[in-house]
Amino acid sequence: MAVVVATGLSGASGVPKSGLVEVLVREQWHKVLINLTEEAITLSCNESSVSDNANDTVNYNGVNNGSYLDNNNANSNNCPRTVRTAFTELPDRVPEAIANRKRSVKVTKQEIGGLGISIKGGKENKMPILISKIFKGLAADQTQALYVGDAILSVNGMNLRDATHDEAVQVLKRAGKEVTLEVKYMREATPYVKKGSPVSEIGWETPPPESPRLGSSPITSSPTYHSPSPPLQPSLSLQGERRCIPLKLCYVTRAMTTPDPDNRQLELHSPDTRHTVVLRCPDQPSVLSWFSALHSVTSALTQRALEEVIQNTVRTGIAGSKEIRHLGWLAGKTESEKQSWKPVLVVMTEKDLLLYDSLPRGKEAWQSPAHTYPLLATRLVHSGPDRGSPHSGTELYFATRTGSRLGIETHLFRAETNKDLSLWSRHIVNGCHTSAEMIKEVTTSCLYMGQECRLVIHYEQGFCVMAGPSLLRERENGEERGAHTPTRPRVLLSYPYEKLKMSSDDGVRMLFLDFGGKEGEIQLDLHSCPKPIVFILHTFLSAKIARLGLVA
Repeated sequence: MAVVVATGLSGASGVPKSGLVEVLVREQWHKVLINLTEEAITLSCNESSVSDNANDTVNYNGVNNGSYLDNNNANSNNCPRTVRTAFTELPDRVPEAIANRKRSVKVTKQEIGGLGISIKGGKENKMPILISKIFKGLAADQTQALYVGDAILSVNGMNLRDATHDEAVQVLKRAGKEVTLEVKYMREATPYVKKGSPVSEIGWETPPPESPRLGSSPITSSPTYHSPSPPLQPSLSLQGERRCIPLKLCYVTRAMTTPDPDNRQLELHSPDTRHTVVLRCPDQPSVLSWFSALHSVTSALTQRALEEVIQNTVRTGIAGSKEIRHLGWLAGKTESEKQSWKPVLVVMTEKDLLLYDSLPRGKEAWQSPAHTYPLLATRLVHSGPDRGSPHSGTELYFATRTGSRLGIETHLFRAETNKDLSLWSRHIVNGCHTSAEMIKEVTTSCLYMGQECRLVIHYEQGFCVMAGPSLLRERENGEERGAHTPTRPRVLLSYPYEKLKMSSDDGVRMLFLDFGGKEGEIQLDLHSCPKPIVFILHTFLSAKIARLGLVA
C-alpha cells in the first residue's frame, strides 16, 4: 500500500489535473507530482523544482521529475540521450583532490534545459541539498566541474545549508541566468543519491500476458469470429522516475483501509483489489476536488468498460444470464464483527445480481462470480445516509435482502456519491420488476392438507394450488389394460392477488396465506425454507404496483 499526502494541488475538478504530493513508501515520505488525465494518473518522483503558481509551467530547471523538459515547450518529450547518475558516476571516478573540499562553480543557464540537474535532500530529510543527476550536454555538464553527489552549500551567496528541498528549489529557480554554486563533494552521500525512485516501489496490478483484458478479442467459443483490433489502452508503466497507473475499472473510495479522522483522504484500489494507493490532502476542499476529478474519470471509464464487456459476452452470456445491464464498484460490508469494508465488483444482469471479489480476467472468471442472487427473490430494503455512523449523513448505504433456501441473506453496500446511490437503487428496483415481468411464473412443490401439490404463483393470474397428476388405468370389457393415461392436475385453490388478505411464514418450511375464503387460512408445507417464495411474492406485487404508476 502507498499513502500519499498532498502538499499543493492545482486545477479544478475537471481533467487534466496535477499537484505536488507526498507518497509514503516503506514508512517514509517522498515528494511526488501526481498528474491526472482522462485515462490514467502518473506519479513522478520529485527531485527538483516546482512553480508555486498553479498556472505556471511545471519546469524543474530543465528536468521534470527526472525527465528532460524543453523550456520553450512544456510538453516536449525530447529528452537527452544520457544522464550522469550515481550509477554511472562511481565515487572512485571522482578526483580525490576535490573530495570534501569547497568549490565555487559558475554555471550559465541555457535557454533550453536550464541548469540541467536534479536535486535531492533537504532539511526535512536530514540531508544537505545534493545533486542527484546531471544531464549530459546541458549547462551543469558543460562546466565539467560538477559531480553527482555534490552538496550545494550556497547559490549566488545565499546559504542553503539549512534549506528545505522546496526552499532550495525556489532559490535555484530565481537565481538568474548566471549562477554561482558553492559545492562540496560528499562521498558518503552516494548511497542516498543512488537509491531508486520511491514510485518504483508502489505496487500495482500487472495481469499476465495470457490473461484476457477488456478491449481484447471478445469471449467466444466460435473460432471463426474475430473482432477488429481495439485501440491501445494505457497500461502500467514505470519509466525512470515515473509510474503511470491506468484508471480503467479502478475503484476510488474513501476511508476503507486507512482511518481518516480528519476526513482528508481518498483511496485508489487496483482492479485485482490487491493494491491500494491512499491520498491525503491538506484540507477537505482539496480532497473533495481530487475525489470529484478521479471519480469523474473512473466513472466514464467504467461506462466504456461496460460496453466492452457487453460486446465480449454477447454470444456466451455471463453466469447463466444473457446480458449485463449495469456494473461498478461498491464497498461491501464484510461478515466480521468489526465494522470493515472491502471492494466488491457488482454486476447486474437481466435476472441476477452477481458479486465478484475482483475484476474477472477471462471467460471462466466471468462465469464464476463469488455470489449469485436472483433479482426475483431480492429486494432493496434501505437506501440513504447512515444515521448511526460517526459522520452522520456523509456515508451513503443501501442494503439488499435475498430469500434463499438457507434463509435471508443480507448485504450492506456503500456508495461514493448521491448520484451513485440513486443509480444503483434505481437499477436494482427496476431490475427486480423487469425480472418479474420476464419470468412471470414460479412453481414449487408443497404439501396441502396432507396431499402433495404444486403452488403456482403467476405474475398476472395470481395464486393456484393444484393436486399432482395421477395415473388412470384404461379399462376394456371390464378388464384393465397395461397402458396408463395421466389425468390433468386438479385445481384445489385459485385466487387473484387482490383477494390476498395476509401472508406470513414460520421461517422454516410453512407458508400461510389468507384470501378471506371459506377454507380460512391456507397452510402450505414447502418442504424447505419458504423465504424464496415469500420474496418472489413481494417482487410480483411490487412490480404490479409499479406498473400502475405507484410506488411499491
